[in-house]
Amino acid sequence: MSFTGKEDHNISLATAAEWTANFRATNPPAPSAHFYGKNAIQAILNQPNCVGIRVYYALDSAGVKQLIIVGAKSDESDLYDGLLAERSAPCPPYCGSGNPLNGL
Repeated sequence: MSFTGKEDHNISLATAAEWTANFRATNPPAPSAHFYGKNAIQAILNQPNCVGIRVYYALDSAGVKQLIIVGAKSDESDLYDGLLAERSAPCPPYCGSGNPLNGL
């Protein structure tokens, strides 16, 4: 399979709410979400040959779960020599107002 950048990733709110609730119920008190600013995401997407992003699960040196974002090319390879994003704003505590996805 090749990536095109036009893959369908749609999910209904009902399914997304169910899945995020399932995660919160089985992984307390782990972060249930991570915020990344538009500029970081856009900078990754603006790299030459980037058609999307890949998100890696990671553990930092303190053993805290993190996410690493990297650009991906159409041949499914990572743009690992390019820009990488981390240092998200985790929820909690940065959750915003309550909604079906964060359960607040």
